[in-house]
Amino acid sequence: LSAGASAPEIIVDEIIDAFRQRFNVTIELAVTATETEDFPVMRVLRDVELTAADMAFVNGAA
Repeated sequence: LSAGASAPEIIVDEIIDAFRQRFNVTIELAVTATETEDFPVMRVLRDVELTAADMAFVNGAA
């Protein structure tokens, strides 16, 4: 299983958990590139207030 930078980590984790329920799973992290690019959030979005629930979703806890 491989996932690019645009793959949400929570989705990847759910797929791995599904595999764990069916198979003996070993995780190996293969770093193929180091990303140093910074993509600032647009100004109009920076001023949007986020609730605790919003942040939980963003951080994969929802």
